[in-house]
Amino acid sequence: MAIVLHFLLVYDHKRQQLASKPRQFTDGARAASAYSEYEAEHRNDANLEIVLVGADSLSTIMRTHGHYFKAAEEPFPSLLQPAGDAAPVRA
Repeated sequence: MAIVLHFLLVYDHKRQQLASKPRQFTDGARAASAYSEYEAEHRNDANLEIVLVGADSLSTIMRTHGHYFKAAEEPFPSLLQPAGDAAPVRA
């Protein structure tokens, strides 16, 4: 069975780009907890969209959710912000 990686994305609609680097998690519970924390922290910010998505790699997320990455100026590997349980980046 393939490992599912979880990515927390924070998108700024006003700036039309990611507000921070994606955070990667291997543990679904930790990813969900981080998502809940971000949602609570930014509850009143209508410009931010916080999403938690899962896939085999960030490159898959960039293909399936490409609109979040259109303004990214950095190349793929440096785009990732490690989380506490981060797995190696897989392209």
